[in-house]
Amino acid sequence: MLPGLMQSSPLTLHSIFDRLRTVHADAEVVSVLGDGDDRHLVRHSNAELAERVLRLCTVLRDLGVGEGDRVATFAYNSHRHVELYWAVPLLGAVLHTVNIRLHDDQVRYIIDHAGDRVVFFDGVLAEAAAQVAPQVSGVGHWIAMGECTAPAPAGALDYEELLGKADPMAVADLPVIDENAACGLCYTSGTTGMPKGVLSSHRGMWLHSLASCTADSIGLRETDRVLPVVPLFHAFGWGLPYSAAMCGASLVLHGSDTSAAALTPLVLDERVTVAAGVPTIWKDLLPALGDGTFDDASLRLVFVGGSASPASLIDAYLQRGIEYLQVWGMTETGPLAATSRPRARHEGLSYAELIAVRERTGTIMSGLEARIVGDDGVPLPWDGRSVGELEVRGPWIASGYYESAEFTAEKFHDGWLRTGDMAWMEADGYFRIVDRAKDLVKSGGEWISSVEVEGALLAHPAVRDAAVVGCRSHKWDERPVAAVVVEPGASAPTLAEVREFLAPLFAKWWLPDHVEIVDEIPKTSVGKLDKKVLRTQLDHVELP
Repeated sequence: MLPGLMQSSPLTLHSIFDRLRTVHADAEVVSVLGDGDDRHLVRHSNAELAERVLRLCTVLRDLGVGEGDRVATFAYNSHRHVELYWAVPLLGAVLHTVNIRLHDDQVRYIIDHAGDRVVFFDGVLAEAAAQVAPQVSGVGHWIAMGECTAPAPAGALDYEELLGKADPMAVADLPVIDENAACGLCYTSGTTGMPKGVLSSHRGMWLHSLASCTADSIGLRETDRVLPVVPLFHAFGWGLPYSAAMCGASLVLHGSDTSAAALTPLVLDERVTVAAGVPTIWKDLLPALGDGTFDDASLRLVFVGGSASPASLIDAYLQRGIEYLQVWGMTETGPLAATSRPRARHEGLSYAELIAVRERTGTIMSGLEARIVGDDGVPLPWDGRSVGELEVRGPWIASGYYESAEFTAEKFHDGWLRTGDMAWMEADGYFRIVDRAKDLVKSGGEWISSVEVEGALLAHPAVRDAAVVGCRSHKWDERPVAAVVVEPGASAPTLAEVREFLAPLFAKWWLPDHVEIVDEIPKTSVGKLDKKVLRTQLDHVELP
């Protein structure tokens, strides 16, 4: 081998932080703090944020946090949460973002499983923290971020008091970290069994940040003001604290309220240009599009993940000149792995055809690889027809679960992550996920995509929310059943009306055999359809 004459610098978060505090010192982080009538905005320039981060490094060091130690957050989106995103890995420790929506037993499990030394919690979550604190082992300190609205864990320290007393650690005194060292720990939402830990490395997060800034992925840039409606405790906040810092974009953080009434003025007043979240967020904001509220908004892009978006929702945003970009990923993919930007070969398509293109999952991000495989593990052709399980690999894809050999063996093989998503892929790699493997409906030996039927059903004017699952059928083994939440003021659609609405789009045997009107569709802790719970709720449905 003839070595190349290139310098070698470690790809760690330290270099992104250094850029944040120098090149992009004038960008800002805007936070909504408090709850209810106490909600208020606070602003910090990146230079001010960096000084607080370095004070926090001193605090952590004085609390005994060292390289490899796990430090947990139990918090909403705020500047304090972002400060922890930086300070913990800069010290060589590991940031563990705890999902505040998990059940208490799951929270206790992952804090113990992670071996957290310190837990930082929002003051408005003091009651939840106090319930968990006596039941976990190994946590030496609980630290309240903001005024507590209920009794806090015994002996809890105050975040701002600690920062106020600490001197900023000199950048030169930060430890030199190996790029392959862990920087973040995030647990899956635990829809099957207990959550599993995904341990990200500095190198993986650095490369993910760089990829997120490229034009054909998210395309973040210095002039952007980014609103992550995705929680910072879920899937590493889709990497946005780091990718925004890499390109110099400002961050706008919504706090605890994600209602349309709270988000709409925030988007307008803070001149947000890019926003990220699950489809339900953007559906709730549709009235602001419809009444012209967003006509003068600076919003140019919303990128959306968590579940597939219906064509009607994509169309509503595009008609207002706001790009609606579907992204795909999971905690295990670091997290973003694919985007649905149309390709060069899609130029010249009609508007309706381009909507159909944007409904697909898209192209795997540069730096990653994807394939689809059959039940025997053999790769299937990229012919736009063959459906198999999507597998991915690359430098920001997990290689296993933290301290969980059993689940690692189940989900990883031959260097590939088994995603559990069923997809087909076109010749140039543009692909579409048709369903989760466990959510496909098998009727008479043939597969029906619940995701595609759901997407079409959401376009019905009387349907506010919908989910499709398979229920028992004496004749066909399973048949699709639709659970529907009705729009306020609308009449509940009958089975005949639903089938008539869907008939132009699907073969007759894809149409639901039963419609169940429900008050709400069960969701997981991260806002995804919880079909495991829904199947239990519909267990009474038995079809011919």
